[in-house]
Parts: sequence; C-alpha cells; structure tokens
Amino acid sequence: MVPVTKPYLPSREKLDKYIDGIYEREWLTNNGPLVQELTKRLEEYLGVENLLLVSNGTLALQIAYRALGVSTTNRDEKPEAITTPFTFIATASSLKWEGVEPVFADIDPDTWCLDPKNIEKAITPQTKAIVPVHVFGNACEVETIDEIAKKHNFKVIYDAAHAFGVNYKGESLLRHGDAATLSFHATKLFHTIEGGAIVFKRKEDLETAKRMMSFGITGPDAIEELGINAKMNEFQAAMGLCVLDEMEGNITSRKKVWQEYEKAFNDSFRLQIKSDHLQYNYAYFPLVLKSEKQAVKALEKLKENGVMARRYFYPSLEQIEYFYSKASVPESMRVASRILCLPVYSSLRKSDLKRICGLMEG
Repeated sequence: MVPVTKPYLPSREKLDKYIDGIYEREWLTNNGPLVQELTKRLEEYLGVENLLLVSNGTLALQIAYRALGVSTTNRDEKPEAITTPFTFIATASSLKWEGVEPVFADIDPDTWCLDPKNIEKAITPQTKAIVPVHVFGNACEVETIDEIAKKHNFKVIYDAAHAFGVNYKGESLLRHGDAATLSFHATKLFHTIEGGAIVFKRKEDLETAKRMMSFGITGPDAIEELGINAKMNEFQAAMGLCVLDEMEGNITSRKKVWQEYEKAFNDSFRLQIKSDHLQYNYAYFPLVLKSEKQAVKALEKLKENGVMARRYFYPSLEQIEYFYSKASVPESMRVASRILCLPVYSSLRKSDLKRICGLMEG
C-alpha cells in the first residue's frame, strides 16, 4: 500500500544520543534545554523572531487567539473572526472552541486562499480578527489583508500549518500577521511527532502566550491569569532537532516527486496557481478534477490499486452542521468537491510514482 503521506524518520543514532541526554538530565518538560535549543534553531532556520513551541498545532491557534485578545471569557460577548471554509477543520473548530464564531468568506479560484475582496463583505460589528490560511503552503495576499486589518483595527492570525520554510518576497511568510501558527504533526514536512509553534510579531504578545501556555503560572506561588497546558516536551524537541538536521535532503526529495507530478499533470488537471515571489516547500501535491464524480472515481481506482490519495480538504467547512453557516462560498464548494491530494513523501519510490501517474492518466 502506498500511503498519501509518510512520517519522515531521521537518523536513529542521532535521536538516541538526544534521548541519552534526556535520561541523564531527567528534565522532561517545562522548557527543557532541547526545547530551548529547538526554539533558537528554528528562529534561525526560518528567519523569524518571537517563536513559541507548543504541544500541537491546534493549541497554537487557540493560544494565539487568546494572547491577541480575539477570544474572550465574557459570555455576553460574541466575537467573530473571518476565515476560509477551504481548510482543515482545526482552523474553524479552534475558533468555535474559544467562543469565537467563524464567519466564512470565499476563496480565490486560482490560489485557493481566502480572497481579500470577500473579506470586507463579511465584516460585522462583532468581527475581531481575520484568520486566513496559507493553503498547501501557498501565500495569501498578505499585503491586502494587512491593509484591511489596519483599516478596521482587526488582528490577523495566519494558519500557516502547511507553510514551514516557505519564503515570500525574500523573507519568511511567517513574518506576516500579528501571529502565524505552525503544525508539527508527524505527517508534516517538519515534525516533532506532535507539536506546533506560534510566531508573534510583537515580543509582548509572546510573553503573554508564554504565561498562558503554562497554566498562567509566573512563579512558584504566582498564578496571574487563566491558562492551559500547551508545553512541548523534551522528547518532541529531540525529534524536531533530528528532523531539522535533515530538512534540506527531505525537501529536495519531495521536490523531485512534486516536479514529476507537475510534468505529468500540468496539461490534464487543474493545479493550484502559486503566488508570485514564492519559494515553495513541496509539502503537498493537490489537483482538481473536472467533477466530483470523477474525483471519487479516481480515488476509488487508486485505492483498488494500492494507492491512498485524499480528498483534502473536503467537505467545505460551511457544510459542517455545528458551524450553522449560511455563507455563500461557491468557489470553496467547487474546489473541495473535486480535489485530490496525491502521495508526496521523500521515500516515495520511482516505480510507485510512475504507477500513480499512469493510474491518473488512464
């Protein structure tokens, strides 16, 4: 069976050395030395400041909402955030979990990211934030979104779960917005088995989030605010350090797979159009078929031949019952119903890659 993705497993020898150090120190969590080292190295690798490691990507979103004052503990308030329906469920469900109502605006038909021209139409007196998604690592129209946010005094939190290592106009895409969140789940390009991070624009927001991620505790006998447990542990950090050491080889291998797909399918299927000035990370290969019926048929054909593709993202989130959404988002519905993500990982064999191309073309 060819899976749609496969976790990247780095050198076992190097990982064992890190684990030996953990056993020697007996320091397993609470901002241990490996978490500190990974924080510093990721800031250097990504070209960012104010990076906070957390235990998963969903908590990264939730803490960002709270640290930036988007969510509230006041039950009389009903804040809203404008976001995209074409994304993984956690983008919107994390808002709902925090008492913030997601308001869906439609996507750009080419880039599949939140279309800025649909944002202002979705604004209400309750709007407090914009939560765009860099879909499959493609850059949103960050300058236009920034202008809208400044005009209305909104916070901008980018769900950048797919955008690890992506550069835009010569600098990290993660530098845009009041915060950008990352997922380090095992299936991601860079992972810590489970994990995530938040990149804040401002140092003071980072410090607020640090308190929140550790129960609001600021000292042995001091609890200053409402908090939660979102700390990354040393074993997660050890895996991250090892994966980071081998990142360039991982990306190079994925790039070769991605380019073979592009060469095979560029003229026969609709592909995502990348933003200008983008240095991509080759984490996903999505394509859109002519109809939902054709997409389902292709998915079944691949599965019958031992290949797992995925309808990612499906369904368009306004169709999820607990969002109670009446949003008109035809482009999101169109893409979500017809999309397939094909297998992409560094160890994908050439024979399997060739077979997948043949199955899709046949």
